[in-house]
Amino acid sequence: MLVRDVMTTQVVSVRPEARVKEAIQLLDEHQITAMPVVDADGRLVGVVSEADVLRDALMPDRRTHEIPVAIEGRTKDLTVNDVMTHLPMSVTADADLSIAASVLVDTAIKSLPVVDGDQVVGMVSRRDVIAVLAKRDPLIEAEVDELLRSADVECEVEVVDGVVRLNGPTEAHAREIARVLASTVPGVVGVSFRS
Repeated sequence: MLVRDVMTTQVVSVRPEARVKEAIQLLDEHQITAMPVVDADGRLVGVVSEADVLRDALMPDRRTHEIPVAIEGRTKDLTVNDVMTHLPMSVTADADLSIAASVLVDTAIKSLPVVDGDQVVGMVSRRDVIAVLAKRDPLIEAEVDELLRSADVECEVEVVDGVVRLNGPTEAHAREIARVLASTVPGVVGVSFRS
């Protein structure tokens, strides 16, 4: 499965000169954990996440101290450029989704910009991958069956917990075609043959 199969193409982005408050409002309004920061030409220059905007965002509450202490908040208006990640990781739309998922699992990153050159064309998040993995077996089965039928590959299809079990064909080349085609359907986590 490729990143393009699951990525979000309606990308919410922000400019580096935008105020942090604007970024916070965009993250909240669109219920996203991170967004690309793009320049005037739409080129990816950074990523701003919830963690970036939360850092130093709240003043301590004086009510939690037994002895009143002087508490001062930030006096400088911060821009997105002040808090964003300046060298963001990204993937291409044609990248293998399993590689992108590994990055999302092995790092603190929850969302990756998807780029074509230096232009942002989408975002892929942990939530996007979870949504694909949550796809119901009957729907996966119907999609695999339709795909194999359209390729004139004769076999029975059964899906259990995202694993496609194929019965037939017997010829090695046709089996390989069936395996490759079945593995491209979003939600498929494995392919095996019963005969």
